[in-house]
Order: sequence, then structure tokens, then C-alpha cells
Amino acid sequence: MSTPALTSPAPFIGIALKLGTVTGFVIMQALIKAVSDTIPPGEAVFFRSAFGMVPLLVWLAWRHELRGGLRAAKPINHVMRGVIGTTAMALSFACLGYLPLPEATALGYAAPLLTVVFAALFLGETVRIFRFSAVGLGLAGVLVVLWPRLGGSGPAQGAEAFGAALALAGATCAALAQIQIRRMVGTERTSAIVFWFSITATTLSLASIPFGWVMPTPREATLLILAGLIGGTGQIMLTSAYRFADASLIAPFDYASMLMALAIGYVFFAEVPTAWTLSGAGLVISAGILIIWRERQLGLERRRARKAGSVQA
Repeated sequence: MSTPALTSPAPFIGIALKLGTVTGFVIMQALIKAVSDTIPPGEAVFFRSAFGMVPLLVWLAWRHELRGGLRAAKPINHVMRGVIGTTAMALSFACLGYLPLPEATALGYAAPLLTVVFAALFLGETVRIFRFSAVGLGLAGVLVVLWPRLGGSGPAQGAEAFGAALALAGATCAALAQIQIRRMVGTERTSAIVFWFSITATTLSLASIPFGWVMPTPREATLLILAGLIGGTGQIMLTSAYRFADASLIAPFDYASMLMALAIGYVFFAEVPTAWTLSGAGLVISAGILIIWRERQLGLERRRARKAGSVQA
């Protein structure tokens, strides 16, 4: 079924849901950052995953898809996706304790760029010069964001460089998780992929207990539970957004997260973005939009070719 045209309200519903998703995920990151001085990343992953299942289970039950969401055609694939995705989440949460929110957000944009590279390497997808050039532009933007962290000295500089390394490692794992999801969508329901990831992440996070879990204060527990509920709700909104609009239409709205990260970082954490962060983020966002635009053009060309073929037949 094709996505309704822009004269229909459906695409605008998809855009609104995507913006709601982006807003929710940035707020979730801010909540995690607010407790990052005392709550270890593994414990934050537990709260995000465990409480994220609450809205997910309610949503599946409301849609009468709870049984389908619990059914896994190939459990080992869910385990692999869970391990990679949980690692990505833990690394992205860990970097928030070292980096300003806008900088962590900008470095996270490396994930979709790396997904293009990994799709060519591991899935055999054809990636032509245009997309590789856009990826190169985006990675240059990542280097611009990183530049102030390279070659510095002192404890503060070292901690920030470590945070940047965590952010890039998290983006790499997030890209690998996307590759695993692409392999799974042919045999698994979306609801099952989301549900079993939450189960796997919750279980794996418990393995970090010996590494320093703490008893959260009532304030910290409230923020962590809110992060889980908002993250789970955001995942539902993201899934629903693709029911109303093409991925190529709503994907660019991912980059609204930079504006939100800038605002939240300034208001709640007194973080003033550097020129390096803003310039690098601009390059990465430009590269991402170029890739999305190219994908949309290729999709339109494929649809026209199919229509022409059906007419000739």
C-alpha cells in the first residue's frame, strides 16, 4: 500500500508522530544525563528497558497484537540484535556523563552514515558514488565535532575525549543493530523485534550489577522511570509514524533533535555549544539529508519503472 499524498492528512500525522518521537528521545537523554553523575550506565539501561516495556505492552494489547509481539520466528536473531543494541544504548548513556548534550547528539548522527557503509559491506547493498560521497561529507562533519577533543591534555580534556570515543562506539553499535534489524524484518514482526529487544536489554543490564549499581534517591528513581516510560512511548510513536508516511518523508525530521538538544542543554545544563559542534553538526545533517533525498529519488525511479513494466505487460 502506498503512502497517501500530501493532500491527505496522513503524512502530516506521520510527521507529527516523528517529531514527537524525536522530542521524547531527547528528553529521555536529558533525564539520563541529569543522573549520570551517580547512576552507572548499566543501571540506566535497566530502567530505560524495563519501564519502556510498560507502554509497549499496553500498546500491543490495545492493538490486539500481544500474542504476535511475543512470537519470535528466529530467537537467536533477537538475541544478537539485543546484545548489539544494548551495547549501543549503554555506550550512548555513558557518553552523556562526559559530553554536552548537543555534542553527544551530533556524534550520534554518525550511526545512519555508518549504516550505509555496513549495508554495503555486510548486506551486499549497492552503494554508488553519490551516497559514499555524502557519507564522506558526514564523517568529515564528525571529525570537525571531534577536533577540539584531539591532541588536548589535562584531566578534563581526557575525560571529554573518552566521552567522544564512547559516543562514536555507540553510534557504530547502533549502525550494526540497524543492519541486524534489516536482516530480521523479513521473518519477524516489528512488534516482536521491539518487545524482545526490551526483554534482552533488561536482562543483559542486570549483568552490570557487580560493577557498581547504587540505590537511587527518590528524585533519581523518578527521572529514571520517566526516561523508561518516555523512551518506550517514543518507540511506539516511531513505529506508528511509518504507518502514515514514507520513511524518506519523515526521516529528515530526525535532525530536529539538534535544535531540541541545543535548547535543553542550554536551559537545564548551562551548555553553550561551540562553533566546532555547530559546524560539524551542520555538515553531518547536510550529508544525512542528501542521502535521504537520494533514497527518495531512487524510490520514485523504481516505482516509475514498475508502473511502466506493468503497463507494457
